[in-house]
Amino acid sequence: MSRTRPLPPVLRVVVWILRPIFMVVTRRDWRGDEHLPRSGGFVLAANHLSYIDPFMFGHWLVDHDIPPRFLVKDPLFAVPVIGRLLRMAEQIPVYRGTGAAAQSLRAAVDAVEAGSIVAIYPEGTMTRDPEAWPMSGRDGAVRTAHAAGVPLVPVAQWGPQQIMWPYRREFRVFPRKTMHVRVGAPIDLSDLGEQPTQAQFHAATDRLMDAITALQSQIRGEVPSSPRIDVRTLRKPKTRYEES
Repeated sequence: MSRTRPLPPVLRVVVWILRPIFMVVTRRDWRGDEHLPRSGGFVLAANHLSYIDPFMFGHWLVDHDIPPRFLVKDPLFAVPVIGRLLRMAEQIPVYRGTGAAAQSLRAAVDAVEAGSIVAIYPEGTMTRDPEAWPMSGRDGAVRTAHAAGVPLVPVAQWGPQQIMWPYRREFRVFPRKTMHVRVGAPIDLSDLGEQPTQAQFHAATDRLMDAITALQSQIRGEVPSSPRIDVRTLRKPKTRYEES
């Protein structure tokens, strides 16, 4: 795949610093690259299971010649230094739950229409499933891909949670962990038509999360043992790991 745009200077510095470290402290199991579109912009939708998985996912992106560009929660842009670095790195703020929410999607749509590849975490937050399975998703990834008329590609991650479990601030780098990434075939959105209903967006998002869960099942060699947590009614229940 040819890069659609050069890395911003700040990202080049980050890659120069972090990639050699990741190459030493992790192993990599990356599969499904054949499903990535060969040209043009598209949306990558991945599960979110650790504070560090954006860095590990970013490693995968860079090694596949894709400049990391994420939708990021807007409060981080208000943090001194971090916010400035995010803007310099051309990340896209998400104004969830506000009147500016549509602005976030518009920025993402504009980016992929211009040929960029945008990574979105459909869950909108790290999983709270006790076994780290994907939760249900919000429909931003589907809306972005549909509005821009670009492929929506599901991605499953597994491995970062072994270094840092969701909502725990404990690092366990050694022994060296394997970072798994599985890419699936683009999600079929042809049934949405030109003016989808909210129910159609939700159904397509369910298809997306089913695909991500199936990819993670392939990595783990098992299937979820309990129903998927619904992010729309989530009240931050503690996992068994947080209770210990």
